[in-house]
Amino acid sequence: MTTEHSNDLHYLWWLVLVFAIGGLVYLLSPILTPFLLAAVIAYICNPMVTYFADKQISRTIGAVLVMFLLLGVFAALILIMVPLFEKEASRLLEKMPDYLDMIKHHVIPWLEARLNISLQLDIAMFKQAVSEHWRSAGGVAAKVLPSLTSGGMAIVEFLVNLLLVPVVLFYLLRDWDSLVKHADEMIPRYWHHQVSILTRETDRILAEFLRGQLSVILLMSICYITGLWLVGLEFALPIGLLAGILVFVPYLGMIVGLTLASFAALMQFQGWAGLIPVWIVFGIGQLLEGMLITPWLVGDRIGLHPVMVIFALMAFGQLFGFLGILLALPVSAVMLVWLRHIHQQYLESNLYNS
Repeated sequence: MTTEHSNDLHYLWWLVLVFAIGGLVYLLSPILTPFLLAAVIAYICNPMVTYFADKQISRTIGAVLVMFLLLGVFAALILIMVPLFEKEASRLLEKMPDYLDMIKHHVIPWLEARLNISLQLDIAMFKQAVSEHWRSAGGVAAKVLPSLTSGGMAIVEFLVNLLLVPVVLFYLLRDWDSLVKHADEMIPRYWHHQVSILTRETDRILAEFLRGQLSVILLMSICYITGLWLVGLEFALPIGLLAGILVFVPYLGMIVGLTLASFAALMQFQGWAGLIPVWIVFGIGQLLEGMLITPWLVGDRIGLHPVMVIFALMAFGQLFGFLGILLALPVSAVMLVWLRHIHQQYLESNLYNS
């Protein structure tokens, strides 16, 4: 067998391996979510455990310390954000009767005049119901846990996955170096050099992507919240935070945030003039994100096309649910690196040049 045919055979094995792994992921998708989530968190937190190990602290103790740190950050976010959102929700429900009056006396007549239709909406009844029962919506956080007991198998599955994540995370953090070493030893020596190059590039791209994307989300959330607060919008916190979190989907954060903020401003200021400052905030935010923040923190190193981003989010959401949406972009960034190498190998193969 000639060297060229041998190389083509190796490329064929690469393709078979990729398709086999893809099929296995598809078949095991119902149970992979906690493992993938734990793996992503372990990948992000492993440098901290390695730092402790360099300070003569065992990886077991370092993993425990890191997990307690993560637990503390998560608990702090819950304790801070839940009361804030509960307060915002209560304010929204309290002002709902006023918003309904605005819809009845301004929005509905405007729609009827422009569209030449008659809208028969019983605003009075809905307003009375909201006025009487908005107080019962308080204490949301206190009512969530008791309601979980009646959710059936879906709730059980969610709790099992939730408990499985920290268990898997601990073992991954503790044994990360040994797992990497064992994986390296399993690679055939013929492929070892190429796989090492691919692994290093994947690690670099993934680290840049995760750090950059998290930084973009944080900065854009602060930008939108601050801007909406400065223009006097009452619901600046939830709208700005939602718009900032959704920036990882191209244009979705701006579209959702602008729509909600425009509706809130229209209800609050009861006039089109109140919309202009809100639109200016989102215009400035979009310019900062597109021309400064994203190019600076993420840049074009990842190379994920917006269409591929949307497809990845939908595909991973279908396979792994909500957590799949969170995992879609980092996993897609890794797959993109692999596909680039496969494409390059294909262009250099006899299969392409024959």
